[in-house]
Amino acid sequence: MPVVLWVALGGAIGSAARYGVNVWSGRMFGAEFPWHTLIVNILGCFIMGVLTAMMALKLNMGQEARAFLTTGILGGFTTFSAFALDFAYLVERKQLAAAGGYALASVVISLLAVFAGLALIRALYAA
Repeated sequence: MPVVLWVALGGAIGSAARYGVNVWSGRMFGAEFPWHTLIVNILGCFIMGVLTAMMALKLNMGQEARAFLTTGILGGFTTFSAFALDFAYLVERKQLAAAGGYALASVVISLLAVFAGLALIRALYAA
């Protein structure tokens, strides 16, 4: 099966898992705070760390399995895990300025992009 199909299958699993966490956390903690997002981001980042270390040190996995687990399942569960891994790689390579710039730009520009998208659509459809 082509790698892209493995990624798509993993993405479906990850997205379904994220939905499950959303429902569960809403019942457990309520909807006053975005616990669901915080939980999937922290859990996804932890699992990304565990998986990538295991794949590098212990597991002999092919490209399909790696893509299925990381880009697929974890990508569907939370893209924050990919951001965190990229940041960690920059830090490990001692590219601290790049890591800091990447983190700052990712958070600030992404937040600004959300507000820009909201403003655009509200301006287009508010009239």
